[in-house]
Amino acid sequence: MGCGCGKDRNTGSCVCDILKEIVDAQNDVVENCCDTSCEQSINDLLGVTESGSGLDTVPIILYCKDGCKPFKGYGAHRSHHGIGDIVASFIFRVKRVDDDCCAVLELVRKNDESCEHLKDPCHQDTHHLEATGICITVDLNCFCHVTCLPAVSLFNN
Repeated sequence: MGCGCGKDRNTGSCVCDILKEIVDAQNDVVENCCDTSCEQSINDLLGVTESGSGLDTVPIILYCKDGCKPFKGYGAHRSHHGIGDIVASFIFRVKRVDDDCCAVLELVRKNDESCEHLKDPCHQDTHHLEATGICITVDLNCFCHVTCLPAVSLFNN
């Protein structure tokens, strides 16, 4: 049996299992002893706790297996001239997780934040996070750890 992260799931990958659970909870918009955790964020999103109203996202940070470093995703908006400026983020919203543990993640960031200063997740501004509409596809088997941030309501850019 995997790491025991999801309820009725056992893909063999804790990261994959918990992200599937997050997607299920987000699409639908569990007692816990931690103030901040994946389960607490899911409970907040579902309105199990008092702070749950109006929340639509469990922001996550993923850590790569190689050296267990935080994963930074990159992408760009379309522009009238082709490709816009490249943006980066350590924070993501899970859009979809397939049975083979491939996931579509949306980069989540403050709209005016630049890439240059993002050396690790501590440098990223978490106030007024926005949905970017920029999605990447990842293999969840490449990650060893997921950190769930408190559930939020994303601003749409």
